[in-house]
Amino acid sequence: MRASLLRLAESISNQPLNLKEISGTLLPPKPLYRRILRAHRGLAADLRYMGDGYVKSEFRRHQAVTNPVHIIGFLSQWKAYLDFLPKGPDAKHFTGKKLDTTVFEKMSSEQLGQLYELMHATQGVWKNPVS
Repeated sequence: MRASLLRLAESISNQPLNLKEISGTLLPPKPLYRRILRAHRGLAADLRYMGDGYVKSEFRRHQAVTNPVHIIGFLSQWKAYLDFLPKGPDAKHFTGKKLDTTVFEKMSSEQLGQLYELMHATQGVWKNPVS
């Protein structure tokens, strides 16, 4: 791999990229996909609906990716998400977490625009809750 690709992958996380260590903790795409959908079963109905749709679309969108650095980054981020999801009876009361400032600072202007649009879209939903 080119050094620039490794530097790009390293910039995504705080820790240096160690391919041998990451491959031991990563799951293959299909089992990871299934585990995430199973973990969503414990969430509240509206979170599960939104999460399942997002997971399905992201995995579908990245199905044809052949770049190993992108694949490792994709799988490692989804594995971290799976590890973060609550398990057991606490899952029904899960509301998410705040965005880390380091992640926020690394976002491109396009990503910031999408986040801003998402913020406005969700504010309308929470102002008029359905009973």
